[in-house]
Amino acid sequence: MHSVQKHATGFFPTFTLNRNTMETRQELTDKILKITVLIQEKYPELSKYLGEVQETLPSLEHPHVGTEDLAKYYQTLDEMLKDYLLEHPEL
Repeated sequence: MHSVQKHATGFFPTFTLNRNTMETRQELTDKILKITVLIQEKYPELSKYLGEVQETLPSLEHPHVGTEDLAKYYQTLDEMLKDYLLEHPEL
């Protein structure tokens, strides 16, 4: 779920995975799409890393992408964005 969290220097978006219930592939895909669009629109300087992050997904040799893979991919995107915002508090 998308929310806004107060940071010492301002507000920035946070995305969290609900660990208590298993999210569906569609829910995870929607969250990945939202955070990817957010990065591309508001933090385009991070877009160059999106291709690198995709390396966390299965490859052609192992093409099955399960909910666990999607959750890990989303978590990687979320951590990248959070780290960037912490390093750039002026944003």
